[in-house]
Amino acid sequence: MSRSPVDFLPGTLETLILKTLARGPKHGYAVARWIEDATDRALAVEEGSLYPALYRMEKRGWIDAEWGTSELGRRVKLYRLTPTGRKQLAGDAEAWAAFANAVNKVMAKA
Repeated sequence: MSRSPVDFLPGTLETLILKTLARGPKHGYAVARWIEDATDRALAVEEGSLYPALYRMEKRGWIDAEWGTSELGRRVKLYRLTPTGRKQLAGDAEAWAAFANAVNKVMAKA
């Protein structure tokens, strides 16, 4: 039985959130929707994973949060990347590229 792409999400969720917020501030629901849309619905981020990750990332100083208003006029917490978060994203992107390259080499072997 093959695994779904979502099976690999726990180890990469924070990197995906950082990449999403690199595009600009977003509230939690918008972060989840952007990841889902960007992956053509291959990855769905559930609230039970998203909000604990956002909290951890805020504690680490990778993101800041402030209250704002959504597109629908609702009060929401908006998350934004910090300079520390940008550095983390750059390191994560480099590590991910090396990891993906290594996995691709293994998968290409006969």
